[in-house]
Amino acid sequence: MKKLFCLVLSLWSMVAAAEGPTAVELLAASDRARGAAASTQGLSWTAEVETVENGETKNLVYDIKVRGNDAIAQVTSPPRQKGELILFNDRSLWYVKPGIKKPVSISPRQRLVGQAANGDIASTQYARDYEGTIAGEETIKGTAAWKLDLKAKAKNVTYDKITYWISKKEQLGIRAEFLTVSGEVFKMAEVEYGNTMTVGGKSFPFVKLVVIQDAKNAQNVTKIKYQNPRETNNPPSLFNVNNLLR
Repeated sequence: MKKLFCLVLSLWSMVAAAEGPTAVELLAASDRARGAAASTQGLSWTAEVETVENGETKNLVYDIKVRGNDAIAQVTSPPRQKGELILFNDRSLWYVKPGIKKPVSISPRQRLVGQAANGDIASTQYARDYEGTIAGEETIKGTAAWKLDLKAKAKNVTYDKITYWISKKEQLGIRAEFLTVSGEVFKMAEVEYGNTMTVGGKSFPFVKLVVIQDAKNAQNVTKIKYQNPRETNNPPSLFNVNNLLR
């Protein structure tokens, strides 16, 4: 009986391995490389946002600090917008501009600049914010990938639905289509890696470039370039909304 039990357990393990990772596992792995890595201290990086909208080009540079589900993105350039910031307290967002009396509550869905929404600028938390199902397997630019359908768990997340492709080998998110509630694609994103993040002495790939394109007008494009990703000491007080205007 014991031998039979061991045989059944072994066969079950082989079948589970053959079936591949779950959607939750894939999302958690891909999120890590896009700013959601677990750290007891925090993470930081610089994000340069370049957008072309109806022939007009704009550039913004953000200093981004993350700790757990909290993040703060502060403008460092251009000079006229320096000091503006967005605070992420879990799914609640606050906007602060030098000179205003109190933080303003904003939505992650509101446009940040060009094709980028407010929720695009900090860490990606798809494993937390979306119910995912594996819809199939496809090859994206020569890379074997899992295709996932994501549906928002709540109304206060950046997108209602996402079709997301995660590479099989490295489990990195490489392409996304953002959909309306009715299922219409309104913008798309391509993701490239080339940076390295080191947390707790362990290194892993980190996002280098995200290109977001309007589905109806290919000329409207926003590029987010990530630089200098690193583990830093970001105290919890940094993300306290009551401290922003002191």
